[in-house]
Amino acid sequence: MPSSTQHPAPAPRDISGADAEDLALYREKFRGRLPESLDELHGPIHGVVDLPLHMAWSGMTSYDLGKPRQRMGLYRTVLHEGLHEDLPRYLNQDLLLQLWPVLRTLVGRTVRAVWEDAFPQLASRTRAAA
Repeated sequence: MPSSTQHPAPAPRDISGADAEDLALYREKFRGRLPESLDELHGPIHGVVDLPLHMAWSGMTSYDLGKPRQRMGLYRTVLHEGLHEDLPRYLNQDLLLQLWPVLRTLVGRTVRAVWEDAFPQLASRTRAAA
């Protein structure tokens, strides 16, 4: 199986001023949603989770945590679309740590960078899994 090379997000100096500003605003959007600590994440680990419309606006609304693909889809959706108050309700710290080595490849670069910058234990899980 060929290995995939990960390309870092362009540094602000590599893009125009307007694009750099847009990227900074986009990163700040996700930073503002983060919990203070992963300890705040007490979401479910079993059962079916129904997401509200503001998160599940363009696809599945119900996810069975017993099904690995649906569990990964739920976490991807919540990381991208969830608001600050949604994260503790729908994400579980232990499950996030378990899923992160694969989940980080399914989320956008900005989401991945913001979460790994804020929570070094996520990045260390990735290195340990490699």
